[in-house]
Amino acid sequence: MKALFKAERAAGLELVDRPEPTAAPDEVVIRVLRTGICGTDLHIRRWDDWAASAIDAPLIPGHEFYGEVVEVGPLVHDIAVGDRVSGEGHIVCGTCRNCRAGRRQMCIRTIGLGLQRDGAFAEFLALPAANVWVHHADVAPELGAIFDPLGNAVHTALTFPLVGEDVLVTGCGPIGLMAIAVARHAGARFIAATDVSAPRLEMARLMGADEVVDVSAREIRDAQQALGLREGFDIGFEMSGAASALPAMIDNMNHGGRIAMLGLPSTGFEIDWGKLVTHMLTIKGIYGREMFETWNAMGAMLQTSATLRDSIGRVIADVIPARNWEQGFAAAESAGTGKIILDWTEL
Repeated sequence: MKALFKAERAAGLELVDRPEPTAAPDEVVIRVLRTGICGTDLHIRRWDDWAASAIDAPLIPGHEFYGEVVEVGPLVHDIAVGDRVSGEGHIVCGTCRNCRAGRRQMCIRTIGLGLQRDGAFAEFLALPAANVWVHHADVAPELGAIFDPLGNAVHTALTFPLVGEDVLVTGCGPIGLMAIAVARHAGARFIAATDVSAPRLEMARLMGADEVVDVSAREIRDAQQALGLREGFDIGFEMSGAASALPAMIDNMNHGGRIAMLGLPSTGFEIDWGKLVTHMLTIKGIYGREMFETWNAMGAMLQTSATLRDSIGRVIADVIPARNWEQGFAAAESAGTGKIILDWTEL
């Protein structure tokens, strides 16, 4: 089969022939139809310090995918050949305390698809059946390919009750944009979004933000005033990882405000701990998706809302043949607002 392959612990990827995987007794083999390019994949290709510390090579990367089941192991009974699927990329041990308590997303021995195990940038992929998500017929291949990052957005957005709440979203990359759409769908009252990119802020309005702030030129407080808020925001989604974002969010939260933090800072920074304590704020770290409540939630919302499906589809910037993968990676490096999808039926 053709696959994007990292042969050694160095920069670069190459499209080469690799052996096709076979299904272990509890696994399925999937013919990959579409894959999303994630920021993690860009790091792996560049082989920066993070990749060198976290990634096993040789390796086929890629963890955002949509495909069709072509082989089922003998212990698999609830997935059939022909099913259209995506999959949870965090493969857990099943025996640690968190796994046994049903908190699989907190497994201390997690193996990452496309990180420590061959991933989805290939014509075929083997995956434990427990990690497979079977799609409803309304889910298009391109949308199915971004269920992984959509799950990050849904996990973040649904961490705290949203109905009637005023929400601040810092960072309007693809996941932040999807979180805006989910918050609007789930009943938030007012949504304000911040970024430094005009195209991203324009997209944030399309996704449901009532007010947008270019924080290179304006203050978040301006959005509060424009929306008529006298007490600050009730809920915050920190999606950017920028060192300035969380301190600014804390300054604009209502007393008792709750912050879901998905953005991963690259450096340390100071926050106003006195305000965090005396304003009784809650900050919860978000990583990946809850297994499988997040998948249930996003599947149900997309199945029942054409409006939400259309909104989430807006974050797909382009679909590029997998044979032109270098063009796809270049586009992903420079994409202002959207996700780049590789089409593995075009090799």
